[in-house]
Amino acid sequence: MLRIQGGEVKLQHWLTLLSGLVESLFFTGIAYGWASLVFVLKNDGYFAAYCTNATRDEDYAVYTDCSGQDEHFSQVMSVASIATTILRFPIGYVYDRCGTAVTRIVAMSLYTTGTLLITLSNAETSVLLYPGLSSLIVAGTMLYITNAQVGNLFHSYRSTTITIYNGAFEASAAVCLIIKLLYERGVSLQTSFLFLTLCNIIHCVRTIFLMPRRHIPYPLPETYTYGVSCTVQKRKRRQEENDTVQKFKEGDAEKTEKDEKVSHYTNAFSFIQLCGVLFCPISGLLMDRHKHRPLAPGETSREADLRSSSLALFLSCLLCFFFCVCFTCPVLLLQYVTFILQVTSSSFFYGLHQAFISIAFPAFHFGKMSGMAMSLSALVLLLQFPLLHLIQNQLHGDPLYVNIGVTVVSLLTFIHPVHVSLYCRELAKQRKNSQLTRQSLRSSDQVALVSLHRV
Repeated sequence: MLRIQGGEVKLQHWLTLLSGLVESLFFTGIAYGWASLVFVLKNDGYFAAYCTNATRDEDYAVYTDCSGQDEHFSQVMSVASIATTILRFPIGYVYDRCGTAVTRIVAMSLYTTGTLLITLSNAETSVLLYPGLSSLIVAGTMLYITNAQVGNLFHSYRSTTITIYNGAFEASAAVCLIIKLLYERGVSLQTSFLFLTLCNIIHCVRTIFLMPRRHIPYPLPETYTYGVSCTVQKRKRRQEENDTVQKFKEGDAEKTEKDEKVSHYTNAFSFIQLCGVLFCPISGLLMDRHKHRPLAPGETSREADLRSSSLALFLSCLLCFFFCVCFTCPVLLLQYVTFILQVTSSSFFYGLHQAFISIAFPAFHFGKMSGMAMSLSALVLLLQFPLLHLIQNQLHGDPLYVNIGVTVVSLLTFIHPVHVSLYCRELAKQRKNSQLTRQSLRSSDQVALVSLHRV
């Protein structure tokens, strides 16, 4: 374990860890609980102007077609997701260049902007949801990036800490479920988001007292201090989950029955999202399982970390493949399994993404590399628009063939763990050859010395 001088410093490390866990669990990823908010927003009449009267072809019955309203709710989340993925590289650059304090100040400003915009919105100003949710999701991403470095305070559990934070990030989507349940008991949406705005003081206190001005180094020097003590001495995909929940909003059932079914599956998915914090440490423990064993002769710590990561990466790809298989099957009850696999695979993927980058690249490039990877994913996210057009116009609303294609493409993810495993084997082979060469040279030198001695 990391040797820490002084109980006060050790206490500060634990306070940083626990306060960061609270911050991640209740604030960083709340925008990903959008499915729960949609239920509340529809009841409050947001985008209701896009509902029209239509006639059913089968029996010429008149019904209310709210597909335009549903499309706007979907676009709000799509715009926010694309915004955060595109901005990940600039965010990472700001974090690497300007440090933790500046990044968190920007994040707190965006967080306040997002919660206030939603607080001030109503059915007539529904368009405020676009900048509101985008600001909220970008702010959460920035807070999460600054929290990922807390793992550097706990050497033997570095990857575990990062993945626990990612699990808390995923589980914070359940905050929107709490807002939905409070709404059903008479608490307005505006009151809930006003409370979240006031909670920004938690981020301020943590930034001042429990976070560094620049970065937490790795390996951690024994005399390293930060926060006030340092002054005295001198932070896809989810589009899938929202689309999955939205599928249950279609059908010919009566409106009340349909709303009850939508509410039921929304609550089920939100509760399962809350369990994401329980799944994430598993991937981190898999990556840290070698930390208590001695290194092989000539093996570096980085090489051992990479070798240990291949199994966790393989399990992440396997969970993603099973998730794609389940959402491709048009069986309603199977979607409970789909929800579990979505949360589990997402927890594994995002946690391992951050942990792997912290291993494979120098610490001073962490923000840029993390941001670049997520920004590139925005290019793939843009494919949802032509695919949605294909489903609605060419496939008559049946996504089966598109889902099958996505499932087949998901097999490509197995290239990564295979490549990492082969790379580690090559390093081990080179290390072994190097040791044999040194032994051979040493033997040759000994023979030469014996020959000279005889002469």
